[in-house]
Amino acid sequence: MNDTPSAAPGGPQRCGLVAIVGRPNVGKSTLLNALVGQKVSITSDKAQTTRHRITGIRTLGDAQFVFVDTPGFQTRHGQALNRTLNRTVQATLADVDAVLFVCEAGRFSLADAQVLALLQGDGLAAKPVLLVANKLDALARRQDVLPWLKGMQERHAFAEFVPMSARKPGDIERLLEIVAKYLPEQEWLYEEDALTDRSERFMAGEMIREKLFRLTGDELPYTSTVVVEQFEEEDPDAEPRRVRITATIVVERDAHKAMVIGDGGERIKRIGSEARQELERLWGARVFLELWVKVRSGWADDEAHLRSYGYE
Repeated sequence: MNDTPSAAPGGPQRCGLVAIVGRPNVGKSTLLNALVGQKVSITSDKAQTTRHRITGIRTLGDAQFVFVDTPGFQTRHGQALNRTLNRTVQATLADVDAVLFVCEAGRFSLADAQVLALLQGDGLAAKPVLLVANKLDALARRQDVLPWLKGMQERHAFAEFVPMSARKPGDIERLLEIVAKYLPEQEWLYEEDALTDRSERFMAGEMIREKLFRLTGDELPYTSTVVVEQFEEEDPDAEPRRVRITATIVVERDAHKAMVIGDGGERIKRIGSEARQELERLWGARVFLELWVKVRSGWADDEAHLRSYGYE
């Protein structure tokens, strides 16, 4: 990547890191994708879907937003995987210029309170925190959000209150305008057309994991992961590109392996087919995807396995 971004139009460049934090399954990844304008983080109804620090980049005019999606802060399960995810959240918060604290509009749970407590610790109290009251459209009566916002104001000195829906483009534009005020004047960190700092190999593993979670639902425990074993571009000059990927789905028990494979291999074929189609849409390439399933008992509580599978 060229270290010198394209010149921004108009005034001085602004650029800042903005963390997106909240309890699991509150809509952080959906919000990140909407802010960036393209899918860079996977989504599913299963809690703990996001397991890595995902950076999404959006450049508008003179401003470059570097959004950082974090794993939902884990308040259940004491495994090494969950401790690793929580360290990722805390390390991210130390580096950012502003924080988007995402809640469901009208709701504040114990898990929300535990995440908010992180933002009130040493070194973080001075950072501007914007309350994003997401899923506003799910409220039966919009006026119910007003007393809830008043109660939230008593919990923390939020810099801004933004009731919204991450699925509404107008709400996303409004949020970007609000966040821009908190970006410091400094040179951009990335090229003007950059969308994420994650590699295609990483994104391939994430897309497979998304389809795995979506197609197994609650049937498969969240202690499963995907490891990309091979990622090769067959002919750099071919049009369209041709990418060959071999990946392994790692589960903890033989019974989980059977769930992933499905009757006659039907489920794993569908996981592979949907992941391949999504990657082809994202990259404009021909993708050849081969999937395997392996059992690694206790991997989610084994620090060595976590490191080998790419968890920080």
